[in-house]
Amino acid sequence: MRAWTVAAPGPVAGGALEFVEKPVPVPAGGELLVRVRACGVCRTDLHVVEGDLPVHRQRVTPGHEVVGEVAGLGAAVTGFAPGDRVGVAWLRHTCGTCAYCRRGAENLCPSSRYTGWDADGGYAEYTTVPAAYAHRLPEDLDEVAAAPLLCAGIIGYRALRRAALPPGGRLGLYGFGGSAHLCAQVALAEGATVHVLTRGAAARRLALDLGAASAGGARDMPPEPLDSAILFAPVGDLVPVAMRALDRGGVLAIAGIHLSDVPPLHYESDLFYEKEIRSVTSNTREDARAFLSLAARHRVRATTHPYPLSDAVRALTDLEEGRFDGAAVLVNDVT
Repeated sequence: MRAWTVAAPGPVAGGALEFVEKPVPVPAGGELLVRVRACGVCRTDLHVVEGDLPVHRQRVTPGHEVVGEVAGLGAAVTGFAPGDRVGVAWLRHTCGTCAYCRRGAENLCPSSRYTGWDADGGYAEYTTVPAAYAHRLPEDLDEVAAAPLLCAGIIGYRALRRAALPPGGRLGLYGFGGSAHLCAQVALAEGATVHVLTRGAAARRLALDLGAASAGGARDMPPEPLDSAILFAPVGDLVPVAMRALDRGGVLAIAGIHLSDVPPLHYESDLFYEKEIRSVTSNTREDARAFLSLAARHRVRATTHPYPLSDAVRALTDLEEGRFDGAAVLVNDVT
């Protein structure tokens, strides 16, 4: 099969990725072999390729927003059959026995492993996934539209819950890419007032089209104090900006897996009046199920920009440069 691999972490435009021939993977016991139809392009993929995240697997194939069909079954797999439509997401393994797993916080499991970081992902013709971590997808949802839901959507949902937005509250979204524009749709459907703060003019237009009450620059103050905010942009300098925009008792959730350094915070202006900062770490399978159910109920739809699988470098470069709104999706043009 053809697949992209990280030859050596570095600038995506500098040859970090190679398009190679490699054997079709053989599913281990309990795994599914999945023929990839589409794979979303996530900023986390960029962090893996460029080395912002430490190497977990040499020459890994990135990609963890996979829509495909079951092409093979490992020993002892039940509940799936060849041809079934499935989604493969970021979380692919937890131990199930540690204190975090036992209390329902499997996203904090010290033994957790991830698609496209610890194991080869979806920038390929085929990938594998443990059957217990595969997600069934509605048949009426287009594969390109479905792909960003499997990470951007899920992590946006978890960030929204971590932000503790009160009913009918005022939510600020800093950055408005693949995850934020899905999160905004859920928040709006649940009755929130949404203010978007982001650098890109196209992203601001998309925010207003989706129903945001305002859309300004990333460092602008929103037109009213915020009950909650979510930082999607991996820019630590925006943390104090968002904290100053919060009303008393407000919560900032930081949604990214990687963030540049946060500058010093001033207690009186940034943290006093019981403001909070919360991080977001991966997601649980329950988060995925809850979000996919909400997405179906509220008709949450990704704004997508398809690229051929063979053009993954351009997709990642365009993501890094902010050349599109919404989400990029690689479409398998090899098979």
